[in-house]
Amino acid sequence: MEMPPDARLGLDIKRAEQALMTAKSSAVRAADLTVAQYAALLALAQHPGISAAALARACLVTPQAMTAVLKTLQARGLVERSAHPWHRKVLETRLTEAGHRALTAADTEAVRIERRLADEFTAEEQDTLRALLARCVQAIQQDH
Repeated sequence: MEMPPDARLGLDIKRAEQALMTAKSSAVRAADLTVAQYAALLALAQHPGISAAALARACLVTPQAMTAVLKTLQARGLVERSAHPWHRKVLETRLTEAGHRALTAADTEAVRIERRLADEFTAEEQDTLRALLARCVQAIQQDH
């Protein structure tokens, strides 16, 4: 074995990501949302009218996965989609009032998790962690 398992960082990164996703899943479940649905609502609140493709990129999922998320959110009345005024083939997506309410309920709980995480680090440590994680992404993507 070229690298012993305890020297590998991937498992530590995965463990942290899994803990975050488990906590967020539990937090947004109270608003009857999945983490993917919550992420889409949060991105839509920040970028009203965004296309599904751009929303997928913002949420770090495939366009196919975002299509399924949007279909569910639209069926529940949390988002509405309409043709772009100039580009009729592009659908704009916006939160409905019910979508805003669901996002507010979910975000209240999700922010508690984010605050607990942030409170573990000083502002400088947070910047360092972000930089280190960015380097992880860059190192992983070098092979692709």
